[in-house]
Amino acid sequence: MLLLPALVTASCFSQGGEISAIQLGDRREIFVDTAIIQELNGVQWSRGIPEDEGAVFSFDQAWEGPFSGYSTVIHDEGKYFLYYRGLPKAGGDGTNQETTCLAVSDDGIAWERPELGLFEVDGSKENNVVLAGSAPFSHNFSPFLDLREACPPSERWKAVAGNEQTGLCAFLSEDGIHWRKQSDQPIIQAGMFDSQNVAFWSESEQLYVCYFRIWTGEGYSGFRSVARTTSRDFIHWTDPVPMQVRGAPMEHLYTNQTHPYFRAPHIYIGLAARFMPQRQVLTESQASAIGVNPRYFRDCSDAVLLATRGDSVYERVIQGGFLRPGIGPENWVSRSNYPACGVVQTSPTEMSFYVNQNYAQATAELRRYSLRLDGFASLSAGVQGGELVTKWLQFDGDSLSLNFSTSAAGEIRVELQGANGEPLPGFSLDECVPIIGNEIDRAVAWSSGASLGDYAGQVVRLRVTLCDADLYAIQFLDRSSDSGE
Repeated sequence: MLLLPALVTASCFSQGGEISAIQLGDRREIFVDTAIIQELNGVQWSRGIPEDEGAVFSFDQAWEGPFSGYSTVIHDEGKYFLYYRGLPKAGGDGTNQETTCLAVSDDGIAWERPELGLFEVDGSKENNVVLAGSAPFSHNFSPFLDLREACPPSERWKAVAGNEQTGLCAFLSEDGIHWRKQSDQPIIQAGMFDSQNVAFWSESEQLYVCYFRIWTGEGYSGFRSVARTTSRDFIHWTDPVPMQVRGAPMEHLYTNQTHPYFRAPHIYIGLAARFMPQRQVLTESQASAIGVNPRYFRDCSDAVLLATRGDSVYERVIQGGFLRPGIGPENWVSRSNYPACGVVQTSPTEMSFYVNQNYAQATAELRRYSLRLDGFASLSAGVQGGELVTKWLQFDGDSLSLNFSTSAAGEIRVELQGANGEPLPGFSLDECVPIIGNEIDRAVAWSSGASLGDYAGQVVRLRVTLCDADLYAIQFLDRSSDSGE
């Protein structure tokens, strides 16, 4: 393997000459950005490969239809909630033809429509509609579960919706079914909002955060992009700041779907829909054969992976597409392949995200894609080997856990280095027990038997070597309490 020399750079030190360390504590770090990485040598980011688990929901009811979309998936206390726009016909954007609908699931895989009886649609209340007759708010109604500790139970569910004319308005609910407007006045006005705009409570920032649609030019010109604003009370919001995307060219981001990753909520994941206007794939005869609306086959789209930690910059360590359109002409139409907002756990080792597909077609549906836990991306090296060095860290706990996979011939080793850049006694690469296998949670061991807890709170960094291996996440933990010590 290629070994790195001891790495100490000026950026590691404060003005007083002391090392400036990241306060890692016991939080999990997934490798979707460069936040804790100082140097890579022979190691690169690799895309997690979403597994297509098939269609889980068809928008085949009369009040839903080909133009259903802008979906959100939320997990709460063992139940899964799917919110989406129902729109049967083209040209109904921002009108009372649109409804907001709800489906529920016990496992995130099999979904059903509860018969709510709240709103009459087409002469019947036998439907799953939670908002109707409230143009234009059903166009892009986007809810979230407010996890703020002091949040009143009557406001536990919140949502944002609206357009350029109304501004972005807030909605509140106790149960996620019965919704009321927070105020007749918008909470945010300086935006275009012509997309799905998303908000959430950030535990790490102790603020409400909203990511919403703007355009880079005047009016509806330039590129579709994203701005961010924050609030302490969900009423008064800061001036919006345009988001930048580091490591990628300017492209149309139709939806951003930014939300805290549930296993590392200080990291916000965006499974954004990348729109390619006038990039036509289908011929007119192909479009006619699948029955797509004639207005919706002259563009195509896919999804890209973004990450941010609460500032005005997204990082995009995976340069290409994250989710590629599938085989078949139905996947290459305009405004298809748009991920829902929300990633949820669906097994002890698996998480799922959901994607609106077959847009503007009678077969419009929501498909489920699975990834290993933490598996949006990995730091990867081939058989030639490579290594990474982290920035300076301070951790809590007495154990280091890895989420990783290797080949049968591959391995990972970890070294702890002190402030002088040298291995700490008992924690060198040679003393690391080779890590081989495919696990979500493996404790790193060193043959010396030295106690990792002796260095908790001190400034250290990790040197990790990989051979034919992928590293998805790391986390320092206190395992002594698990063993009863």
